[in-house]
Amino acid sequence: MSNMLIAQSGGPTAAINASLSGAIQEAIRSKEIGQIYGALNGIQGVLAGTIVDLRAQFSKQEDFTVLECTPAMALGSCRFRLPEEDADPALYQKIDEIFFHYDIGYFFYIGGNDSMDTVDKLSRHFGRIGRDVKVIGIPKTIDNDLPGTDHAPGFGSSAKFIATAMLEIIRDCYVYDTDSVTIVEIMGRHAGWLAASAALPRTVGARAPHLIYLPEVAFDPEQFIRDVKEVQSLTRNCIVAVSEGVRLEDGTFAAENFQSGAVDAFGHRYLSGVGKYLESLVREKIGCKVRSIELNVLQRCSSHLMSATDVREARKIGSYAIRFALQGHTGVMMVFERVSNLPYMVRIGCKPVSEIANREQLVPRAWINKQGNDVTDEMFEYLLPLIEGEVPYPTQNGMPVHFVLNKSIVE
Repeated sequence: MSNMLIAQSGGPTAAINASLSGAIQEAIRSKEIGQIYGALNGIQGVLAGTIVDLRAQFSKQEDFTVLECTPAMALGSCRFRLPEEDADPALYQKIDEIFFHYDIGYFFYIGGNDSMDTVDKLSRHFGRIGRDVKVIGIPKTIDNDLPGTDHAPGFGSSAKFIATAMLEIIRDCYVYDTDSVTIVEIMGRHAGWLAASAALPRTVGARAPHLIYLPEVAFDPEQFIRDVKEVQSLTRNCIVAVSEGVRLEDGTFAAENFQSGAVDAFGHRYLSGVGKYLESLVREKIGCKVRSIELNVLQRCSSHLMSATDVREARKIGSYAIRFALQGHTGVMMVFERVSNLPYMVRIGCKPVSEIANREQLVPRAWINKQGNDVTDEMFEYLLPLIEGEVPYPTQNGMPVHFVLNKSIVE
């Protein structure tokens, strides 16, 4: 019998703790897993030896319910690029020592593209030294840009929040009979899945947003102004959804002059500012009332608007990760395969993480209209099942109750 270690990494989501919950519950049911440990702050916590006992923290089923309704990461996160083994052998030796000390035979890493790079490197390392440690990636990302899987846990809840926020913005915009442009900036560095979800209010009768711009299509500021003017010839209130990562034809970010230029540990630039950029452009070229709205971190941490489908699938894929590890799988990421839209059905499987790490899944060009300023019907068919259902969450004094982990370190 070996022990397991699980950690979370990358950007938060509303459903990531549901995957943690599913994994812990399945491990508790297993007779092949001994201690259930968690590493605080991802792989950095592994290196620091900040390991906590997870089994002892859940005495009743209600604890898991609260955990699943808690956004962000109960175990904390990090943005740390694990170097190649030959570049820093001492670092891998430190990981070996930690795994030996805690008798770790199973390691699960919940994260996105960059986290899967860590899964790939660790699985290759343990394979090279002949150590029997099963290493499995559990997907999560609001950006929905992980390849190999139909979608990623966390995306459905973010899409539901964005669609709901957009619908409320639409109602607000129609209060006044005044010429106006409202620009909603939505997360998405290279992939436009989140901005595409802003189109969902149309499925309940809304006429907006009128324009949607994704990073997959080159952005032309002059054409944008023409698009806005065309909408204004039909309605006084033009509402626009735009991905933060839209780029010009030459590949530079459209709002580059409105951004800090700072980068994270993986070399990704911190993006924001395209809303303000387009606001200033409309004010200069058109001159009507204009405002920009940045949804910011609410897109990834709004547990009061979680998708029941998302939470259910996140829990299930965490549970299946344990099962697959016990079956002998390693060096893989768990994935969803969509079987059908009506009725909505998915299968859970796994794929080699080496085929997934450091790659991106973009919105298919065929799902974006010819003009590059809207999405097609295929996008609605894809999105709608992912936002279905509501999650009742525990409250106290009218406020949501969140799970707070005991972070006492196990020596």
